[in-house]
Amino acid sequence: MQNIKNTYIGFLLSFLGSIPLGYLNVVGFQLYQSSGLFPTLQYLLGVISIELIVIYFTLIFAKRLAANKKLSKFIQLFSIVFLFLLAILFYFGSDSKTNTSNTFSYSPFILGVVLSSLNFVHIPFWTGWNLYLLNEKYIEISGVRKYFYVFGAIVGTFCGMLLLILSLNYFATNVDFVSRYLMKFIIPSLFLILGLFQLLKFIRNKKKLE
Repeated sequence: MQNIKNTYIGFLLSFLGSIPLGYLNVVGFQLYQSSGLFPTLQYLLGVISIELIVIYFTLIFAKRLAANKKLSKFIQLFSIVFLFLLAILFYFGSDSKTNTSNTFSYSPFILGVVLSSLNFVHIPFWTGWNLYLLNEKYIEISGVRKYFYVFGAIVGTFCGMLLLILSLNYFATNVDFVSRYLMKFIIPSLFLILGLFQLLKFIRNKKKLE
């Protein structure tokens, strides 16, 4: 019963956490539009291969990672710069079909591995949630039970990302406004807003510590 509970909680948390729009989902959507379903599935397997490592180690070392203030500060600053950079890249790259085709000429699996490796935001996300779930005893990770939790989590990421990619494709195909402005304005604006939100949050936390 505990193994089923671990799997369910891991799946639900990861599924909901992977649905909000992020650059991994955006790249997966572009890949789906340019190359189809099978390369997109390969890309998602690459993404979850890194996600598996992140979830496992943040589960084992959750308390140590949560106490590491320097690491948390670095991740926050990196995330802010990265979000602003993504807003710029997607805005100026939305009209460039050449750059997109060159990017997707590489193995979709390797592309997923590389981009997922750059997604440092996953570290505080999984550290915080794993620490909470352990402290509240929602999951139990003795023996092989931890692997059921990790398995549920990576399946949740895979399903959540695939659902969002297919949904983006549906709206981009059937809704003229989304098709026209998604890559040029909507997605860059979302990354810009997220970057500003993270920057304000970082400044607020810094003032509290002073």
